[in-house]
Amino acid sequence: MKLTVGVLGTGAVGGYYGAMLARAGVPVRFVGRPAQVALLRERGLRLQAQGFDERFAVDATDDPAALAACELVLCCVKSGDTGTAAAQLAPVLRAGSVVLSLQNGVDNAERLAAGLPAGVVVAPAVVYVAAEMAAPDHVRHHGRGELVLARWKAEACVAPAAVQGLFAAAGVPVQLEDDVAAALWSKLVLNCAYNALSAIARLPYGRLARGAGVEQVMRDVVAECVAVARAAGVSLQDPWPAVERIAATMPGQFSSTAQDLMRGKPSEIDHLNGFVVAQGERLGVATPANRMLHTLVKLIEAPPPAEG
Repeated sequence: MKLTVGVLGTGAVGGYYGAMLARAGVPVRFVGRPAQVALLRERGLRLQAQGFDERFAVDATDDPAALAACELVLCCVKSGDTGTAAAQLAPVLRAGSVVLSLQNGVDNAERLAAGLPAGVVVAPAVVYVAAEMAAPDHVRHHGRGELVLARWKAEACVAPAAVQGLFAAAGVPVQLEDDVAAALWSKLVLNCAYNALSAIARLPYGRLARGAGVEQVMRDVVAECVAVARAAGVSLQDPWPAVERIAATMPGQFSSTAQDLMRGKPSEIDHLNGFVVAQGERLGVATPANRMLHTLVKLIEAPPPAEG
């Protein structure tokens, strides 16, 4: 079956995965902001990856209603925009459509599903990719790109194995899991360890990890995340080896939080370290390291008004 794939949110994640699929010949419809869409229509989308650098024509629109023709939709908006995304998709998608939440955080798929009609299948995915928007029409890929995807059992237009095959043909490895809760929390731990520090220091992962005192701060953050996950009923394997691998496999990557702050955009910190803090308060687990990082990023993101 020939699928049409929609991408809601043409940023680094949506741009990368959508471009990889389009490059493999999959019909992809990108939804973005009007100024970006105008540029994509005029110039196409450039994907600068480690093994190639190509620009190709894409189907781009600023109207979410265009996703009605898509059996599979990749929701790649920021976590703070999840509610808006659900409201945009609700009148558009039909029963059996599949929405993949390719987003940071652990609860976006639940929030999407709560705002969508019954019969629309929403599946969380854990995203491991180092990418950035070098320009509105230019995705720069720094490394990795694999997905861990929840296997859905509801009746849908496309089966999990078919989606796995679609991505595999485009050069994107996908691992299917019946329960991705632990994988989502494991990714959250990585985000909490790196995102805020990268944003505050404005350093890529490789240089950041070599900073004096950084390892101990990261260990404190990770320990708090693991304690909160355990209190929430999620058992995690020791995440520290994965934390160390990030600096080795993505040394030149700035965190998405750093990219947001450097562009003057709102970050997802409320859904990363802020989420751990909120869950810690709910579950009675102290999270001072995560609280400090969350507070500092919020201060940088929206500095208090000057006195006088």
